[in-house]
Amino acid sequence: MNDISFILSELESTSEPEYLKKMAHFGINISKAFGIRVPNIRKLGKPIGKNQELSLHLWKTGFHEARLLATFIGDYKQVTELQINAWVKDFSSWDICDQACGNLFVKTPYFKSKVFEFTQAKAEFMKRAGFVLMAEAAIHLKKEPNETFLAFLPVIEREAYDNRNFVKKAINWALRQIGKRNAFLHGHAIQTANNILAQNNKKSNWVALDALRELNSDAVLTKVNLW
Repeated sequence: MNDISFILSELESTSEPEYLKKMAHFGINISKAFGIRVPNIRKLGKPIGKNQELSLHLWKTGFHEARLLATFIGDYKQVTELQINAWVKDFSSWDICDQACGNLFVKTPYFKSKVFEFTQAKAEFMKRAGFVLMAEAAIHLKKEPNETFLAFLPVIEREAYDNRNFVKKAINWALRQIGKRNAFLHGHAIQTANNILAQNNKKSNWVALDALRELNSDAVLTKVNLW
């Protein structure tokens, strides 16, 4: 299972032309894609296990599903800052951005510095990566202190005007996930959303209003022990 040609052949054999159309419908770049459902890619990766070297080789093929597989079998303990920078520059689709950030990058010692670096980027998917890292950290890094997320909120407030689809959705996701982490951060996230609305910028209003809708819901208030 370590042969790149064999893996690409296996991927191609499980492709579904109809699913390729569905990927395009959801805004995924299919210029170099087979059309394979994510569970099937994960299934292929299961017998491989963690294999950082193979992960790097799969990424270099440029195939969409090979890159997704690379994020599943990569070993975050071996991910370097150089790799993060190189892969982020290659991002051309939101799903690969999210899988790389969630499966690998957020677990590295570099994730905080990359949040501040990437959220200032001009490239759409590089900027998205910064906010996806915020969201993934809020969901998965249970031991991360509140101070980490407090430092992220001014960045969200500053960048909320970016109306590009894949950026604004990630900004909104980050704000919602930080606010759902605990009661303390919930209050600060609500304040951040209100600060965004106070900017009187139509481009940023959706980020705040959508976040407030969820953060003020019964489900979230119960989750953070405010209901």
